[in-house]
Amino acid sequence: MQEWIKELQQMVNTREKLADYVDITPDEDAAITTMRTRWGTTPYFASLMDPQDPACPIRRQVVPSLKEKENKYGIQDYLIHKENRAVGEKRPDCIARQYQDRIAFTVTDVCANYCRHCFRKELVVDQGLSLRFDVDEGLGWIREHPEVRDVLITGGDPFILSDEKLGRIITELRRIPHVQMIRFGTRTPIVLPSRINKELCEILGDFHRVPVWINTQCNHAREITEETARGVYDLMRCGVNVGNQAVLLKGINDDPQSFRELHQKLLTVRIRPYYVFYCEPAPGIDHFRTPVEKGAELIRDAIRGHTTGLCQPMYVIATNIGKVPLMPDYYLKEKTDEEYVLRNYLDQNTSLPVIPE
Repeated sequence: MQEWIKELQQMVNTREKLADYVDITPDEDAAITTMRTRWGTTPYFASLMDPQDPACPIRRQVVPSLKEKENKYGIQDYLIHKENRAVGEKRPDCIARQYQDRIAFTVTDVCANYCRHCFRKELVVDQGLSLRFDVDEGLGWIREHPEVRDVLITGGDPFILSDEKLGRIITELRRIPHVQMIRFGTRTPIVLPSRINKELCEILGDFHRVPVWINTQCNHAREITEETARGVYDLMRCGVNVGNQAVLLKGINDDPQSFRELHQKLLTVRIRPYYVFYCEPAPGIDHFRTPVEKGAELIRDAIRGHTTGLCQPMYVIATNIGKVPLMPDYYLKEKTDEEYVLRNYLDQNTSLPVIPE
């Protein structure tokens, strides 16, 4: 049996198992014992939690909180709204769409880590929403829509599927003439790096007209280990690039030091910062949300000019009309008829002439 399967069989998803890793607080105990919610993580990721600190950035992403019962700003039936499931064209449950030429292909609702801030919380964590993940139905729909050139395979976490199932999905997509790229959204390089093994790399790799890309989700520098570094290196050796899609989370990565350390450390293990997402208005995650402006301020105050440009992600919010950038133009200070006044990260100014059309 492969190591990653053994780890999934030993998921830390009960109070008794969690107590082997942390000193459970009364609030955590109350949330675990009274809330009807799916939760859990791998033994590997649980071992990264601070045993004494309930504010540990990894622990807060894993352990249920009574604050999840509060919902002032979250939108009920958010996933139906966000993924345009109640309007527009008729699609299988496994196909979500905000763009003309690319779709999200949801193949499972199972994860290796049930993130407490998940935007698919209604489906994956709370399980109040039931969808039918028929892979063959989804493949058939994609074949019938030649405008779709880019397929994002998501979940849940698609890398929880067996090698056989993953291999079949990739093979069938690569047989569709109009599909030009395949992307996976997976946290396994962060929460279950043993999943990135020889067998998986053989399925993902090899030279092909339809490349495979991976985006993972890492939200704090403490999540990055030698195991993750090795997994990412092996993916790159087989021709798969890895990007990061962090979520801006209050009390976890919303201060300049944590934000900068996260993005700098990602580069040290060959993960390219790609997006920072504003925490979406799914129900029950108000306690993770910051003001909308916070992400842009962090990029300005912690990244731009303060470290290499490779560290700079794009700050966006994902909506039912697609991803909307949330970056104001902090650097264009003034414009006259004759010149632009530009400002850098040290508040120094320079000018650039206005070129007429």
